[in-house]
Amino acid sequence: MPMTLRLPEELDRALDAIAEAEHVSKHALVLQGVELIIARRGRRGAVDEAVDFVLSHDAELLRRLEDA
Repeated sequence: MPMTLRLPEELDRALDAIAEAEHVSKHALVLQGVELIIARRGRRGAVDEAVDFVLSHDAELLRRLEDA
């Protein structure tokens, strides 16, 4: 789906510099950035679920370790 992205001049210049150094288009860099954000949020959700699981299933053990 087409999308217009308007960046402040400073970000656009930084993106130009990175794209040139990486030998890729600005479009490719923006896609990489979006993919990184999505992956990070997915990992954060997985970590939150793991912590919730440990806290709910090992509450007694955690209390005993706290007192040790």
